[in-house]
Amino acid sequence: MGEEKERRGETAESFLAQFLPEILELLSKFEAIELEDVEIYAKRLALEFLPAVPAAAPPTVAPPKPVELLTEGFEEPVMSYPGRVLEVKLGATRSEGGTRGRVVVIGGETCPPFYLFESPPPHRPVVSMDVFDAKIPLPKAYKAHIKDVIHDPAEWAKRHVEKFGADMITIHLISTDPLGEDKPAREAAKTVEEVLQAVDVPIIIGGTGDPHKDAEVFQYIAEMAAGERLMFSSLTLDMADAGTLEPTAKAIAKFDHVVLAFTPIDLNLARELNRKLYEFVPRESIIMDLTTAALGYGIEYSYTIMERARLAALMGDKELQHPMLAAASNSWAAREAWMKEEELGPEWGPRELRGPLWETLTGLILLLAGVDLLMVGHPATTRTLKKFIDTLMSRGKAKGADIANWVSTSLEG
Repeated sequence: MGEEKERRGETAESFLAQFLPEILELLSKFEAIELEDVEIYAKRLALEFLPAVPAAAPPTVAPPKPVELLTEGFEEPVMSYPGRVLEVKLGATRSEGGTRGRVVVIGGETCPPFYLFESPPPHRPVVSMDVFDAKIPLPKAYKAHIKDVIHDPAEWAKRHVEKFGADMITIHLISTDPLGEDKPAREAAKTVEEVLQAVDVPIIIGGTGDPHKDAEVFQYIAEMAAGERLMFSSLTLDMADAGTLEPTAKAIAKFDHVVLAFTPIDLNLARELNRKLYEFVPRESIIMDLTTAALGYGIEYSYTIMERARLAALMGDKELQHPMLAAASNSWAAREAWMKEEELGPEWGPRELRGPLWETLTGLILLLAGVDLLMVGHPATTRTLKKFIDTLMSRGKAKGADIANWVSTSLEG
């Protein structure tokens, strides 16, 4: 082969040089080449592949050592919402046609609860304390603070306001229950009048849940206390079914009072009841009670329904743009709030502390869902809730506890 190439004026080196670039390219990709059906005739053949000379790496330069922390700004994600919660005024001063020394306004929010970085609420949440016009079984931890005035609703209300700092009073007229004492509306109205004279804060009138008797009592008291801007708790779809919703709502509106629209954890029912009330009551005279399930007894359902109602209101749902009330005092129906320590176990602690905590935590959770008005029973609950509201409304200005050594801190001693 070599002789033949030489005769044709071509050397072996020049012949192989023709294929060398292709061979090098193949080797760079596959590192090995297998040739098939190739015949080479040569006395001496040598292939030499020299590695390419790598480029010199640039000299490494050590990064500078940091001398200070980098600072970075933060802007809070402020949003705006198309809807707004209605404002509702409770109570009326003498110049407004009532006798209250102070009034309460709730609602008016334009953002989720306590989003102070977006829009501070125009009014803070308030606390109403319970009073009953008849003897009912109360837990010992609850009863201890009012046992000497429990037979006098007016004095009971006065203690709540003057000693415990209640923003409002709820007088539950359970003596009118047809299944109980079944007292007439006239006697219930007398009790309400005594409470109005004893305190100067706005008043909530609580019924028994009977659609016929509540209608009778509410209409009578609405006329008796014309101009006081009481809130009547509550008007329900049961009243609509019984045919008593319309006359009751008309009487409440005629004498310039407020209605509490109660529905059992269902936004569609809340919308339905509100639509019915719009025919007789001004929108700014309606507050919603979407049902309070206590801590450990379904509070997650109450929280969810209240949160959904508030977000729907902010997004423009006009049928849910009303302030909300929650009865944290429902917590006293939970056995964990009142049972003895030896019945539940030592890990539960004394009921004198456990009961108020049960009520307080129920209220705190629902405040974060957007509740504007809380009904409570225990004075410690009122005190704690009001401090909690102060802290939330301060937007970080409140002085926090020293928790730097929380790992080693003991709860004992």
